[in-house]
Amino acid sequence: MSTLSEDIVNSWIDPKGPVALVLREQLMPVEGENGVFFPPTYADVGYNIDTLSDGTKVATVDSVGSQANRMEPIFAEDPELQKLVPQITIDAGSGRAVSIMEAGHRLGDAVVRTSELGAEASAAFEAFLSTGDATAIAKLAPTSLVFGVWDSRASQAKLPRIIQSVIRAWDVDTLTRAAQYTPPLDYAKLDVFTEEQKQKSEGDGKSPLAQKGYVAVPSTGAHGGIIARGSIQRDVTINLVALRRLWAKENGDALRRYVLGLCLVAATEPLDGFLRQGCLLVPKPEQAAGWEAVARTGVRTRIPLTNEAARRLAAEWAVSFGVAAPRTVKFKADAAKAEVDEQAEGKSKKPGKGTKG
Repeated sequence: MSTLSEDIVNSWIDPKGPVALVLREQLMPVEGENGVFFPPTYADVGYNIDTLSDGTKVATVDSVGSQANRMEPIFAEDPELQKLVPQITIDAGSGRAVSIMEAGHRLGDAVVRTSELGAEASAAFEAFLSTGDATAIAKLAPTSLVFGVWDSRASQAKLPRIIQSVIRAWDVDTLTRAAQYTPPLDYAKLDVFTEEQKQKSEGDGKSPLAQKGYVAVPSTGAHGGIIARGSIQRDVTINLVALRRLWAKENGDALRRYVLGLCLVAATEPLDGFLRQGCLLVPKPEQAAGWEAVARTGVRTRIPLTNEAARRLAAEWAVSFGVAAPRTVKFKADAAKAEVDEQAEGKSKKPGKGTKG
């Protein structure tokens, strides 16, 4: 099948159509097979590596949340894609401004809630909770529908991700690394401190002199990256069931197509493989990835989905749905302060142990 027909596209909206569009992309370090690369580290955990029942070790290379944060900015940075979503900037004054697509909690973020957009965002969430209509959310921040949103600090409205992507490495071995810092001068001989202070501080990374870089300090057992003996996989899923559950009182089909178009663009955009220092991944050219539609029966059908086709469909559907003009709203520091004070006051009024609430 060489072309993306109208029947195929219509099936993605059809309640009896496939349940998901999926892509499994095989990656490798830019250095080549068995190259060392660095996954993210987490507090109190280090690398997030799970051991399966058969002993296989699986490492998280980029989480679902991180992948979403890498995909979403394309709608603010690419001139062509900027036309697909409302470009709302929150002005914090003194030259400081943030795009709504940079807000970590999207429409439910504190920076939105305490800006001039706050009342509209609240009304949009309340409309969804009371009627199920997601139109107002789509008109303000459609990427909140694409990548999911939870208004956890206010209305508690919650919408699931329609698109998700994650990168994992299979059958991994971990490495460690060591380093030695040697100061360019012997500061004790320059009477900056005594020889005794130098001897006490050398090798102790927590000492004040070591922390300021005045004495020699070794570093051993630090994270040295991983090697994947198995595959490095990027799995992308567009959940068509979640998409079809989006409802609008008027023209729900236009809403669903609009959001689908954004999902298709985000999902097919070429991966920016520079995930962090020491982790630059590229697709394996000999294992070109292909999109598949997964039916309710589990049957998989290859589909000719490309970024070019996705952009074309998204542009067409955005026009049909209607995209608001760019605008700038002001951040209200007094509103944020009032919310912080209210939160602090609420905590102080909580009953302590052994008291009646």
